[in-house]
Amino acid sequence: MNLLEDLHQRGLVNQITDEEGLQKHLENHQVTLYCGFDPTADSLHIGHLLPVLMLKRFQVAGHRPIALVGGGTGMIGDPSGRSSERQLNSAEVVKGYSDRIKDQLAGILNFDHGENAAVARNNHDWLSQMTIIDFLRDTGKHFGVNYMLAKDSVESRIEQGISFTEFSYMILQSLDFQQLYQKENCTLQIGGSDQWGNITAGLELLRRSTAGEEEVEAYGLTVPLITKADGSKFGKTAGGAVWLDPEKTSPYEFYQFWINTDDRDVIRYLKVFTFLSMDEIAELEKEVQERPEKRVAQRRLAEEMTKLVHDEKALQQAERISEALFSGDIKALSGEEIEQGFKDVPSFTSESKDPQLLDLLVESGISSSKRQAREDIGNGAIYINGERNQDLKHTIQQEERIEDRFTIIRRGKKKYFLIRY
Repeated sequence: MNLLEDLHQRGLVNQITDEEGLQKHLENHQVTLYCGFDPTADSLHIGHLLPVLMLKRFQVAGHRPIALVGGGTGMIGDPSGRSSERQLNSAEVVKGYSDRIKDQLAGILNFDHGENAAVARNNHDWLSQMTIIDFLRDTGKHFGVNYMLAKDSVESRIEQGISFTEFSYMILQSLDFQQLYQKENCTLQIGGSDQWGNITAGLELLRRSTAGEEEVEAYGLTVPLITKADGSKFGKTAGGAVWLDPEKTSPYEFYQFWINTDDRDVIRYLKVFTFLSMDEIAELEKEVQERPEKRVAQRRLAEEMTKLVHDEKALQQAERISEALFSGDIKALSGEEIEQGFKDVPSFTSESKDPQLLDLLVESGISSSKRQAREDIGNGAIYINGERNQDLKHTIQQEERIEDRFTIIRRGKKKYFLIRY
């Protein structure tokens, strides 16, 4: 099976400018392709994963990916898929975002892979060198206003209003394709489905700017928008976006996002996000149909994605935290794992190193009063690091603290509280 056939089978192709031509191009050349990522935040989120992993799929197939960080276009703002103007960030902020995103891309793509090693580029390098006269004379002349107005990214904003700044974004992205085509022999641009207009505009610029000089062989490909079976937006949780930065979304939270995938979505996610073979995914689909309660497919999805975005150590940590929370064996966790697993539970800092349990329950708000605390302890509703404690006179000793920093108290079946020292 060739690369495009595999992409189709996985549901990864939305549109291709010339599929037959691209197929022959891929068969006859080591193709250089690119995808752009504008630094609108200090981290990518899982909504960016599909195009990043598409670059990786082409790299695995022997082609050469360019991860383009939009340090220049990020100063302008892409109107695609938006109903209002983006807030512009300062040059310093955009540069900081760009550097962090470049590091994240390097963690997923292989930048040390011989002939087809991935490379990172930043379009600020060439866009910042252009003068307004160069821009208008050399590039703007190739774009008709009617042509630009017909693009979805612009047409959808006409009624609400669009600034000349965002109106010009399409031309800037087209310049990226032209620059990479000329300097890197890049002949394929990929992106999300909302980038179709920008991609085809780039191809148009290549053809117009080289008219009469050379025959342009270049292509565009978009991936579909990923949605959930219930209609909600993929990549969003009650806590907001799921980030690739472990400081913003811990590996445990990242793992849990995938483990909680709906049965209706899990096979599709395995196809588009993982590199598992279609035969193995078919076996996992049988598991979902015959033994859905085992959640075998979800666990495999969570394993693959956590290893891919983080690493094997992060996966092992996430699995240990999950197992400890399921079994109640909290003492098996390290301080770092406690920080991850109990990041969002209520916490209280005890001023005493050896607090009385009864007093601690009231001071921390775990129990509403001493009377309630006595009832909770006496009824067996209080657990210290996973172990039930019914001693009304109990003092929490040093050996009960995890790394001398934490104690986890559970009231009832699910109410956890993090005590810090």
